[in-house]
Amino acid sequence: MSIDIINVSKIYPGNERGQAGEIRALDGVSLSVQKGEWLAIMGPSGSGKSSLVNLIGCLDRPTSGDIFIDGENVRSLPVAELNRFRAEKIGLIFQQFHLIPYLTALENVMLAQYFHSMTDEQEALEALERVGLKDRAEHLPAHLSGGEQQRVCIARALINDPSIILADEPTGNLDARNEEIVLRHLRELHRQGRTIVMVTHDPVVARLADRSVELHHGQIAKQQIFTMSDELQFDEVLEEIWTLHENGELAEVGRMEVDGALPVSIAIDRMEQLGLVQKREHGAVDHVHKNVLNRCHEVIHPATHSEHHGEFIVDFTPAGWQRAADVIRRHRLAERLFTQALKVQNEDEIEQQACKFEHILSPEVTDKICSFLGHPETCPHGSPIPTGSCCENAGRIGRHEVAGTRTNR
Repeated sequence: MSIDIINVSKIYPGNERGQAGEIRALDGVSLSVQKGEWLAIMGPSGSGKSSLVNLIGCLDRPTSGDIFIDGENVRSLPVAELNRFRAEKIGLIFQQFHLIPYLTALENVMLAQYFHSMTDEQEALEALERVGLKDRAEHLPAHLSGGEQQRVCIARALINDPSIILADEPTGNLDARNEEIVLRHLRELHRQGRTIVMVTHDPVVARLADRSVELHHGQIAKQQIFTMSDELQFDEVLEEIWTLHENGELAEVGRMEVDGALPVSIAIDRMEQLGLVQKREHGAVDHVHKNVLNRCHEVIHPATHSEHHGEFIVDFTPAGWQRAADVIRRHRLAERLFTQALKVQNEDEIEQQACKFEHILSPEVTDKICSFLGHPETCPHGSPIPTGSCCENAGRIGRHEVAGTRTNR
């Protein structure tokens, strides 16, 4: 079931206590979610994430603009039809569990059936069984852990077999173990072909989705595709550009070698659409390339003489530079970790592990590794390690010059 949001704004009036002006929670948002897609919505507090989910979930109406769900403009539906549409098409999972405290887990699930004008105890039990809670069916919410309560909410959301799942910070109140259980259920729902729209503040959780959008001040500030094979290739391209620039070379499309399903030129076109890189024409200029080694890709760019080796030159955008710096930092810190702390001697094993770590470390774990290693300035091969916030707090200021832009961090 697809979702099309067209120029949607949501404005709340100022309160009666003298709050000046109105609050524009969403400001001209346009967004499409394909059937079966998993979309993550990110952004700081007050950016409009929950307002957007409430509109998609038919819990509120936009001030202006239209929302089409499976071709139906839900903005124009009367209240009774809107409620019916939501009950039949949409399952809601919130950070706050919203379970009725004096009803059992089974009764809370059956309550959703009641609003759908039908009840079936066996079906409700089967829903609880699917989330591993059949033996807890008769327990009150107070006798369930936070993770168990959230799984009751998932069972309740699924009881009417909705095509769309809306999850607003579904793991925000959970510990790591219960977070993984809940995310496993969401991954299974995604495999079943359901459309999922999930609000999260956690970039690691967001990477489970196919795509993310980031809201700032009620508008879409950026979006990122999380088809993992493509995303990994994008990181590899960014590394390649960084390595070439670091060695004083231009990043010519025709000279770049990166593994992946997409040809490098197509990958770069997509990255340009995402605002990570920008291309400019490379005229037929007589020039000499240096011998450049990219250790992660195990690629040696030999010294060559060329008049027009590539039709385009690729440069970072500010967003692309930051993402490349983060990838390079994770990779080179991992090299340091395996060499300095874990005493691994095999160069191939070090590079293999570093290439894995560069894609999976969260910012928090990266900073912890950096602090543990004493904020090293270079990798074991002498290449500089971009600084992070932890380095600045520790008094290390790094200066990097990439893509013609000198940046203090």
